[in-house]
Amino acid sequence: MAEPLRLKAKSASPGIASGPAFLAEEPKAPSAAERPDAAPASQAVGGYGALEKAIDISIGELEHLADGADAESRDIIDFQIEVLRDPSIAEATGARMEADENVVFAWVATLDAYIGELEAADEEQMRARAVDILDIKNRVLGALAGTPIADFPPGSVFIGKDMEPSRFLAHDWSKGGGIALFAGSTAGHVALLARAKSVPMVIGTGRFSAADGDPVSVDGNAGAVILQAGSMLIPPLVPAQEPAGDTQTTGGELRTADGVPILLSININDPAEIDALDPATAGVGLMRSEFSITSVADAANEERQLAIYRRVLEQAGDRPVTIRMLDIGGDKPLAGLEDLPALASGLRGIRLLLARPEIARVQARALLRAAVFGRLSVMLPTVTFPDEIDRMRELFREEAEKLGRRALLHRMPPIGMMVEVPAAALMLDTFGAAAFFSFGTNDLTQYLAASARDDIDADAGKAAPAVLRLIAQAVKLTAGKPVSICGDMAGDPSYLPGLLAAGLRHFSVAPARRPAIRSAIIGLNADGTRAAGE
Repeated sequence: MAEPLRLKAKSASPGIASGPAFLAEEPKAPSAAERPDAAPASQAVGGYGALEKAIDISIGELEHLADGADAESRDIIDFQIEVLRDPSIAEATGARMEADENVVFAWVATLDAYIGELEAADEEQMRARAVDILDIKNRVLGALAGTPIADFPPGSVFIGKDMEPSRFLAHDWSKGGGIALFAGSTAGHVALLARAKSVPMVIGTGRFSAADGDPVSVDGNAGAVILQAGSMLIPPLVPAQEPAGDTQTTGGELRTADGVPILLSININDPAEIDALDPATAGVGLMRSEFSITSVADAANEERQLAIYRRVLEQAGDRPVTIRMLDIGGDKPLAGLEDLPALASGLRGIRLLLARPEIARVQARALLRAAVFGRLSVMLPTVTFPDEIDRMRELFREEAEKLGRRALLHRMPPIGMMVEVPAAALMLDTFGAAAFFSFGTNDLTQYLAASARDDIDADAGKAAPAVLRLIAQAVKLTAGKPVSICGDMAGDPSYLPGLLAAGLRHFSVAPARRPAIRSAIIGLNADGTRAAGE
């Protein structure tokens, strides 16, 4: 039997503790529809009055934590309350809102700037205060969204990059448990609290893999973490890089009747579909992130997005996963942003993301951090012109640099584009910055046939010959880059002959359509003709 893995760490509070692992970076946060205590999305965000109310709620929660607390704990809470009452924080947030920034993103940007200054400080004690401000940021964000920070099971070993002081104070440590931090500081408030309450704690372990519930031991005397066999230390920070855009698998692929390999992936819309993903049979050709990020509060919550993307990647194993950035605007509004001028002007997809970079930057950071957990590719929605990809790639590079300065593990994923605008399809050879292409036939059909969204189903059959001809022409312009199709045409067996003849070899379909498409492909040759005997 393999020996347990012992990781060297630095002691922050003496003592030895054992218990089931609780992974702080993989929260089991339910969606808004599953939270009976959550405020409706339409009430969860608003103007400056909503921010004032959220701050008041947060101060009340902190004051409740302070009731009966010891002097050291009270000092920490008083510091956080003082920051929340600091008029300069409110003024900076208000200035961002006056610049037409949504209240949630204005709050996040203001506090992130404060956190960045502290993390860049020369003194360790100042750097340690960054987690206190992160605590405040997330508490107010939770109040705005109606999603309070959840506790973790008593007796658990808390594992994460760092730990918020109020989370420590809200937890019942009488049943045991300990703390193991990838980073952390002996000068931080949580280390101070752990020593005062005799909670074993180690810091500086580096990132390691474990699953929720795995047995973990924290040795605060010797400075070590003991994990069960099979766990592993994750390598240090991966420099931002651009991996190859090839999304083909190496084995087990489907083949046409004449032996040409075909990759068949699935589309997913909702996080609930993740658990049904079978990594042995399919990767994810399209995850529509807008179905998981349904409100402005979610769009501003980097940690929640990271948890969702990480869950998909880990469930997929070594299979590729393509996540499309938020395709919002038009007929797909984001709750809390309906009244913004950007939506009124008809912006959608990448145009809206570039017009509202505060939304794109949060999602970019979550995707960059998630990329280390699997074979991630990022797809940009509703791209029309090459400079849109250039600008988004630059945004990703900027956010990667910021993550690097904060020593947060990340990787630059391949960035490709949806082909759903006829102008882009006709000019794919000019999109040199795109790592791959994927045809979205729903919008491509609508725009090509000048159909209203409600009429697209009736017009799809009549427009199909034109769509197939456009796809065939566009595939010839891809210069050998990976190309796939993820729209509804991919899941309809009647269109398969034309799609194969156009040169497509990667199909991503709804899970329920996969068996029918698989059977149809087996009976066809790569040129779309029926196999002999069929």
